[in-house]
Amino acid sequence: MIFLHLCLEFFKIGLFSFGGGYATIPFLYHISQVYNWYSLEELTQMVAVASITPGPVGINVATYAGLKTAGVLGSALATTSEMLPSLFLVIIVSKLLRKFSDNFYVKSIIATLKPISCALLTSVALGLLKPEIKDLKAMVLLGVLLIMSWNSKKDPIIYIIISALVGLFLVAFSHFS
Repeated sequence: MIFLHLCLEFFKIGLFSFGGGYATIPFLYHISQVYNWYSLEELTQMVAVASITPGPVGINVATYAGLKTAGVLGSALATTSEMLPSLFLVIIVSKLLRKFSDNFYVKSIIATLKPISCALLTSVALGLLKPEIKDLKAMVLLGVLLIMSWNSKKDPIIYIIISALVGLFLVAFSHFS
């Protein structure tokens, strides 16, 4: 039964997560709350690992979440289930977009998907941040990286590497003090 739930949940993620791989995070957060397949800390780790591994973040997280939930078969099912809606939608939309690309309603719907994606990502980000609020070092790092990413627009991997190096430094420093 877990395989059926896994397929349905990741098919739903693939069908409704507009805006790239990070748009899957609200759905993954919901799954962690409903099914308890993984904790919020594990979700944070999944996103971090998916961000630094090659390939689309959403697919990498699906693969990792499926593996965590139900092993190798779960990983394959979650990944495939998340990709199928995109495959079908791309085929259908590419045929229809040519025909309706100048349609007022189509333009309006696409324009409203952007703010809702941002709102969902912000909500999940705040939820994932909640346990870290007590950690002053984490909050300072968050602030510095937020300002850096806002001002310099470098590749996200740069910020992940900086964060990892700061983490290594803090762990090493805490062992010596």
